[in-house]
Amino acid sequence: MTDLIFFTTSACHLCEEAEQLLIAVAGGLAFELEVEAIDIAEATELVERYGVRIPVLRRNVDNAELDWPFDADALAPFLRVAHAECK
Repeated sequence: MTDLIFFTTSACHLCEEAEQLLIAVAGGLAFELEVEAIDIAEATELVERYGVRIPVLRRNVDNAELDWPFDADALAPFLRVAHAECK
């Protein structure tokens, strides 16, 4: 099961920044998380919901969302909850 969904779209520099931050922070953790990237441009309802908010991370375990802008200090605990709840 996917741990996180990363709502993104192409040619989005903020999404690229968030992805690099996600890779860096997740790479420093003692566990692995499975992340599914979803391009919001593929569904009208996703554009309506996330169009002005992307990039957004959603934890599948509790559907909590983390909107941009976020930093490593906000991202790390968000990721830890995704891992802890999976056990």
